[in-house]
Amino acid sequence: MIRARRKIEFEPVAQPAPPAPARKRARPGGRAARAIETFAPIGFIHLGFLVDAGAIVGGAYVSRALYSLLTLGFLPVVEPVTSVGALVALLVVFSTLQRDGYDARVFQSASGQVSRAFSVWNFAFVGALALGFATKTTSDFSRGAVGVFYVSGFVSLAIGRRALAGVAVWMRHSRLSPPRRVVAIGLEDCLTMSLGRDEPTRDGVEIVSRIALRDHRAYVADDLALAVAAVRMYRPEEVYLAIPWTRPEMIEACVDALIRTPVDILIGADGVLERFEEAKVSRSGEMLGLKVTRPPLSRLQLWEKRAFDIVVATTALIALAPLFAVIAFLVRRDTPGPAFFRQKRYGFNQEPFRVFKFRTMTTMDDGAEIVSATRADPRVTRIGAYLRRYSLDELPQLINVLTGEMSIVGPRPHALAHDQRYVERLSHYARRHNVKPGITGWAQVWGHRGEIANDHEMQERLEHDLYYVDNWSLWLDLKIMLLTVVSARAHRNAY
Repeated sequence: MIRARRKIEFEPVAQPAPPAPARKRARPGGRAARAIETFAPIGFIHLGFLVDAGAIVGGAYVSRALYSLLTLGFLPVVEPVTSVGALVALLVVFSTLQRDGYDARVFQSASGQVSRAFSVWNFAFVGALALGFATKTTSDFSRGAVGVFYVSGFVSLAIGRRALAGVAVWMRHSRLSPPRRVVAIGLEDCLTMSLGRDEPTRDGVEIVSRIALRDHRAYVADDLALAVAAVRMYRPEEVYLAIPWTRPEMIEACVDALIRTPVDILIGADGVLERFEEAKVSRSGEMLGLKVTRPPLSRLQLWEKRAFDIVVATTALIALAPLFAVIAFLVRRDTPGPAFFRQKRYGFNQEPFRVFKFRTMTTMDDGAEIVSATRADPRVTRIGAYLRRYSLDELPQLINVLTGEMSIVGPRPHALAHDQRYVERLSHYARRHNVKPGITGWAQVWGHRGEIANDHEMQERLEHDLYYVDNWSLWLDLKIMLLTVVSARAHRNAY
């Protein structure tokens, strides 16, 4: 008896629903629409390097003009200044083009733009300095002007990149940036779990076809032959395999069949791997495995943050030395006892250290039981209340920053007794120690500071700390420092 074979069905992909009447826009049809969709990504590439070049050349002239006006009293000649800016801009644009960095899809998320700009800016700036040194032209520019250009050029570049991210997001929402075309292949239940049923286009990805494989060894070869034919017909950029990792023989068969086609092959995450977004294959000696986590900061980022900390802490200690002397005198005069108070805290990797503070209380608890300060706490001295209100008692921690125990920005260090209490109550609490603690932090500028009445308040503080750990950038540090000074919310609950 001949058994009839069931054919593989290619699910028709539903067309996106039309926009709501209130948002309806007149869109060109036919060839005009296809032409716009074709040339919009190319136009974005040109817009990208024009914005970068304009921002850097403009930053070069503005920085030189400000420096000359403040030091010499006149505006500089345009040509030498813009030529330096053009050289740095050329290096930035060339480096970005080499890595396909002007692709609209790279800019469809605002996160990471400033860190990428900082990386390419340092490369271009050092390259320009090296070229100037080789040609003996660095003497034409003062060190002050070069330093001002380094700062202003990076700020201009970062602002331009954020603006490009906004344009890329608008292009995606307006469907001017074509989504990444994907063919999904796998077992029917896995396809449903991974992709859902009625969302052919989402997050910049368009599922052009879903191909369900029959879960039987006898049909695999025929099903894959039809799947390969479908991939060649649809011409996607990527093939997504929705197959459990417990079926390695089916995964290998799919890869062997699809590797003959010019597409990227993505094997769907399975089970616990769904929580690790940055998992990647990694080799350590002879051991091959899947790296599911990484340190929050790379070696380059650690160097950047440490250099930033040293510069800021050294400058602040020198500038604030008279204020330190005045505060120390007032603390000693207000109540008997030392001007400074040291208390054990956990730092990076949960290593204990002693934090410096101006003494603001009549007690100096540092044991297994520490009672947090409360509103109108009788232990707080008169001068201490003022110091705590404006966080001036934290200034001596600049010394901890110079010694490498703390950073200017990071999760605030809690007393050891509090850390030991919450590490058992709150999941992932210890992750806040994966970076150095800071004098100020993301949680503090959002008003999460002061007395902790319950676990919910600590959970909110922890969520902000972990956001900082997972999204660190030099730009975020600068933003937090600015908010610490100007935001009223940053000083809420300070007592």
